[in-house]
Amino acid sequence: MGTRFKDDFVPIDSVQVSAYTVPTDLPESDGTFAWKSTTLVLVEATAGGQTGLGYSYADTATATLIRDKLASVVSGRDALAVPGAWEAMTSTIRNLGRPGVASMAISAVDSALWDLKARLLELPLVTLLGAVRDAAPVYGSGGFTSYSIEQLEAQLGGWADAGIRRVKMKIGTEPGDDFHRVLAAREVIGDDVELFVDANGAYGRKLALAQAERFAELGVTWFEEPVSSDDLEGLRLLCDRAPAGMDIAAGEYGYDLFYFRRMLEAGAVDVLQADATRCAGITGFLRAAALCESHGLPFSAHCAPSLHVHPACAVPGFCHLEYFHDHDRIEHLFFDGALTPREGVLRPELSRPGLGLEFKRQDAARFAV
Repeated sequence: MGTRFKDDFVPIDSVQVSAYTVPTDLPESDGTFAWKSTTLVLVEATAGGQTGLGYSYADTATATLIRDKLASVVSGRDALAVPGAWEAMTSTIRNLGRPGVASMAISAVDSALWDLKARLLELPLVTLLGAVRDAAPVYGSGGFTSYSIEQLEAQLGGWADAGIRRVKMKIGTEPGDDFHRVLAAREVIGDDVELFVDANGAYGRKLALAQAERFAELGVTWFEEPVSSDDLEGLRLLCDRAPAGMDIAAGEYGYDLFYFRRMLEAGAVDVLQADATRCAGITGFLRAAALCESHGLPFSAHCAPSLHVHPACAVPGFCHLEYFHDHDRIEHLFFDGALTPREGVLRPELSRPGLGLEFKRQDAARFAV
């Protein structure tokens, strides 16, 4: 069916949005925030007898903005011309402000449109985008500051036992406890698994430098948001003075290319992160990756593993994808086709069109809001 659409205008018939709030399995916190639930905003876009899906982890206000502003902008446009729909959406929200809710709303719609286009053409999304690699390396991500040492060890050790060669834990709630928690993590995962830490901007500059020196003793190779991601000078200081072999990473709160450009031009990161559920979708993610490539730096995907695996396999300079505990749990609950790492990587399912996901509506219904 897909080939007959190649040169045709395929109007988008409808854009539907729904939201679901899922409680965490345990209380969760990082260095600057605590939460007990996660909300997924789902978009389903229909054209040519096919339905594409996209989503963002966001507030229900995101769903309202999609329903009230974006759905009508996209409906009737050509389903094969995704960048045109993206430009129309970004123009529509001009007076609302691009960062935050507006960008996350565009993200969910844009991802649904890329999924829809690939389904219309009967292609896996990675094939449509153009594969650079056949799999995306992952790092297991969780290790919340609300976890006991035993819970921390069980989670990170479980990932290591499953063949994931990189794991990340949260730090920063109680800085005086962080070294001992990181030591416990190192002891349970052994010396052959890379250990990442994420302060979520909880530290000041001098504390971050001191902690970096101590964490280096335990072989930590990744220090994410040691200071606020808005403190570009502080991040640059850490890049310049952190121990050799320790990458400074940030970028998950980037909503547009101007944010990423400022961060890169400031020399504020060794690795740039981007999140397609925040940075205006797969279109924004691909553009952020190109900008990062132009600066010669590695590029990493933040969270939402089942959404990121196809575009991650289509961009040069990509290093790894965050296999985040919360999102992995929700995606397996909500989507048939959600992926599980094998030998430390996620592989796009090439036998399925688009993102390879099918919404399990009945399973999700009890979480609807």
